[in-house]
Amino acid sequence: MFAHKNLPVGKIVFIGDSITDSGRKSDPENLGHGYVRLIRDYYVSEGMSSQIEICNRGVSGNRVTDLATRWERDVINEKPDFLSVSIGINDVWRQLDQPGKKQVLPDEFKEIYEQIINKAIEKTTARLILMQPTVIEEDLQSEGNKKLVPYINTVNELALKYHAILVPAHQAFTEVLQINEGIPLTTDGVHMTSTGNLLMAKSWIHSVTHSLG
Repeated sequence: MFAHKNLPVGKIVFIGDSITDSGRKSDPENLGHGYVRLIRDYYVSEGMSSQIEICNRGVSGNRVTDLATRWERDVINEKPDFLSVSIGINDVWRQLDQPGKKQVLPDEFKEIYEQIINKAIEKTTARLILMQPTVIEEDLQSEGNKKLVPYINTVNELALKYHAILVPAHQAFTEVLQINEGIPLTTDGVHMTSTGNLLMAKSWIHSVTHSLG
């Protein structure tokens, strides 16, 4: 077990898309059944359930523009001690499955992401945790993964600029996919299997614990 000084204490808000949402609205605890729940369960196993409040604010289909629209309600008003952001998959996926839709291209993605980070800094005292987008298909050479690169780079750059904790989720998936022997990480190239959710949770816990150590 980790020493408690290495664990986040207080209210942790997770915001993102369907990967974060993971059916939370049909879950009595409003946690969903994805990586957010696994993170909560881990801290329960560490005896930290009374010191941590987990708040899932993922919404299926969201892009960074959608986060900006609901940022005040779902982030600022929640007054988080830690804010975990996972976004970018739909910003790329919509370019592939809905090419006629108004797209969020890399420059706009970076501009809006930086705006919402600044609002969080101005209006909360939250420690920022930025998660790299995961994958679009489990073929690292897929068109989706190639298009994802500048979005991942943006998250890396913003984490460095704003001294946020970076969760290298895409890197974690890349490493596993290179050695994986056919056990799927996603159900459809994007949404997580239990294995994919565990990989996300493991990457998040490791990064946060290391940063607070």
